[in-house]
Amino acid sequence: MRTIDCRGLSCPQPVVLFTQAHKENSTDPMDVLVDNMASVENVSRAARKKGWQVTAVDAADMGPDVVRLELRR
Repeated sequence: MRTIDCRGLSCPQPVVLFTQAHKENSTDPMDVLVDNMASVENVSRAARKKGWQVTAVDAADMGPDVVRLELRR
């Protein structure tokens, strides 16, 4: 499983990184780490449009406001 660490990045960077990872491999599960609500919403929306199931999990143990977006097919 891949993990894309987008902590500290603002949009559109997390969406761009997700899109690049999706182009490289569109079947294997991936997690995207974000730390702001705009990124949670934008990455989730982009992933769902590409057919991913998205689960947002609080990952405060990784830093304040961190959310792990679990993307699965």
